Amino acid sequence: MLKFLKQVGGYAKETLQSARYIGQGLSVTFDHMSRRPVTVQYPYEKLIPSERFRGRIHFEFDKCISCEVCVRVCPINLPVVDWEFNKALKKKQLKHYSIDFGVCIFCANCVEYCPTNCLSVTEEYELSTFDRHELNYDNVAMGRLPYKVTEDPMVTPIREFAYLPEKVLSGHDAPANAARAGQRPEEIVAAAPPKQEEKETEAQ
Repeated sequence: MLKFLKQVGGYAKETLQSARYIGQGLSVTFDHMSRRPVTVQYPYEKLIPSERFRGRIHFEFDKCISCEVCVRVCPINLPVVDWEFNKALKKKQLKHYSIDFGVCIFCANCVEYCPTNCLSVTEEYELSTFDRHELNYDNVAMGRLPYKVTEDPMVTPIREFAYLPEKVLSGHDAPANAARAGQRPEEIVAAAPPKQEEKETEAQ
């Protein structure tokens, strides 16, 4: 009789424990049912990259002076600068420029140290191809105007967390014309007090 009661007690204990675990799982499910999904329906919805996002590098052929600073500061010596010396003008003349984005680590050192600002980072991040050799961009491909998510009429741009207004936690909930929380970098610079040198210049 005691053995039977012990078996019934064990069965009841396991039943209550199972019911508790099921209740815990369902509580998580019901909690998420009241939330808006954070899934981005790519490619019909795309996130707006952040302000300092380092995407595909844009190249302006006419500004380049073939100094090869980008090659020297690149951690893997990646940019290929092909030039010849123009004896009539007594300076280098660029013939060809290329970067293999299949190897590039997108550190943007070349952009940072370029003396003529002929290199710049863009918001374009969709560089996938079926052949890795197609990622070797020449000066023509790099000179193509950058792609912006906000300018594509077929895509719904969704803000990242840094762009959201105050007390809004999902990019789906943010209206298109709502200002983000905090100040933009240019607003911070405009509101900053003048430096000591500027004050002395104004006093003179």
